[in-house]
Amino acid sequence: MGWNLSYYREFFPGCSLVLRSSRIAVMVLKVFFPSCCATAESGLLIGRWIPEQNSAVVLAVVHFPFIPGQVKQYLSEVQRVTQINMCVLGSWSNSKQEKEEVLDKFLEDLSTIFSHEPWIQLSKERDSKFWSCCIFQKYPSSPKEDEFILVYYDQRKVMLSQLHPTDCLTPSAGHEGNDASKLGAVFDTVAKSKVLFMTDRYDDGPIKLTHWQSEGVEASIIVELMKQASVPVCMLLTFLLSFVSSVRKSRALKFWPLSFIWSKLSTCEQLGHRLEHLQIISSTRKAQNQTQLMRKANIFVSLFIDMALGILLMSWLYRENRIGQLADTLIPVADHIAKELQDLLQWLMGVPAGLKMNRALDQVLGRFFLYHIHLWISYIHLMSPFIEMILWYVGLSACLGLTVALSILSDIIALLTFHIYCFYVYGARLYCLKIYGLSSLWRLFRGKKWNVLRQRVDSCSYDLDQLFIGTLLFTILLFLLPTAALYYLVFTLLRLLVVVVQGLIHLLVDLIDSLPLYSVILRLCRSYRLAASVKFRVLEQKPGKPLRLLMQINPLSYGSVVQTYRLTTYACYPKDSWSSLCKKLFVGELIYPWKHKGEKQD
Repeated sequence: MGWNLSYYREFFPGCSLVLRSSRIAVMVLKVFFPSCCATAESGLLIGRWIPEQNSAVVLAVVHFPFIPGQVKQYLSEVQRVTQINMCVLGSWSNSKQEKEEVLDKFLEDLSTIFSHEPWIQLSKERDSKFWSCCIFQKYPSSPKEDEFILVYYDQRKVMLSQLHPTDCLTPSAGHEGNDASKLGAVFDTVAKSKVLFMTDRYDDGPIKLTHWQSEGVEASIIVELMKQASVPVCMLLTFLLSFVSSVRKSRALKFWPLSFIWSKLSTCEQLGHRLEHLQIISSTRKAQNQTQLMRKANIFVSLFIDMALGILLMSWLYRENRIGQLADTLIPVADHIAKELQDLLQWLMGVPAGLKMNRALDQVLGRFFLYHIHLWISYIHLMSPFIEMILWYVGLSACLGLTVALSILSDIIALLTFHIYCFYVYGARLYCLKIYGLSSLWRLFRGKKWNVLRQRVDSCSYDLDQLFIGTLLFTILLFLLPTAALYYLVFTLLRLLVVVVQGLIHLLVDLIDSLPLYSVILRLCRSYRLAASVKFRVLEQKPGKPLRLLMQINPLSYGSVVQTYRLTTYACYPKDSWSSLCKKLFVGELIYPWKHKGEKQD
């Protein structure tokens, strides 16, 4: 009796069961009954018996008249298709419709034809909201006192929902994962019985059933026509995508400079990513499980919304000649940025913030960077007659999706700020050279050297000439370090500003690519489709009568939905930790914190 009570508490937490103190073994039998069959006519209960859980999952009611041989043949066909052990569980009597007392005896005699152990007999009492439930066993092993728990469930919701494992959502105790597996058997039984629900009362077959679709099979002519038309469309789209994919993987794109351009531009990477998505959703292969189906649906909705936003952006750009206004604004903005950089360099070539710099090195670096700015301004003015035409064709790419347009914007920012990147590389290389030179000469003063083969610092003896030359070089590098460090600091801050802007764009692109929009919309509109667990509400509890519970579905939280169904995307986050990033900035190593090609993140 203790095992049955603990089992009951695990399976139905929050409910109470009063057991009479007796030495007779108590068997708690759970019957999952579809709420749509509560008003069904009298007949047979068909479903699945789960002996490990001492539970019966009722799927439908077979009405009179019927031939037992045809019922057995029909159940064997359903069992062959669904791979579920389908059987006749017992009988159902609706006393409101059947007033003959001999009917109960007749339903009890059916247990001799359909040999199922135990035989469950459910009946609705006349003019009462309570039900009676009893079982019949041919060969009882020991005297038992039966306790029944009648659980109502919404058949349609349970069939369409997917019960997610508890251990995949939050860390929990072991008994909760056991509860999920027990409930998973019930959900799996109803979900695999779709073939059984394709028969309704209007079919001309010899068997009449009552289930959630008994009033007529849900169907739509438009949906069926779209399914038939989608097959040739998917085949044509698959052929075109395979051709584009073969061109993309051809050897012509593997040679320099095409391979270099393809690996550096965010637009090419995003187009390749969307091409993979199109190949997935246009595949004619059927999804093997619910996870693959949800992934396809999420990719399709993500593509649809992405292209819709891109078309809206394109319509906004080409309305009221905004492309021309943008082109007319671009040249003055570039000239203004160049003038600000020239003023900044003139400030650095003087006495910035009262700091005394090395004048010779300061003048050389300042004139070197000023010459680069002059070249950049000349390049911008040379391209100015073609900028409006370039922007006009770039705007057309928005029809491929908002993410493609954002990727193009990121590449345009990278091209327009290429001179700032060059300044950063020059300053970083010069600063890094001085830092490593000073560290090497500092080891010379301490009688140490770096062993390249063993990757460690070893002791070493130096003569007087080496120490003298090392002292001179150390002094020169030490006094030149503040000037190089100031230029490196200024251009690193400018470079980080550009990187932050590009990083925000990449984050927005990854958000659109990875956000499971279909799952979020499904959670908002039909939350029962994404089940996290279930809860039971007590309907009636009366001594001597079966306990009646109503099973309700607890949906996943929005955070769990995003975490479970998030689409894979390319990394746009810093690969290094913050400590490693600060170390690289301190020693002057080049940083590329936002893009790492060829790496995917879940």
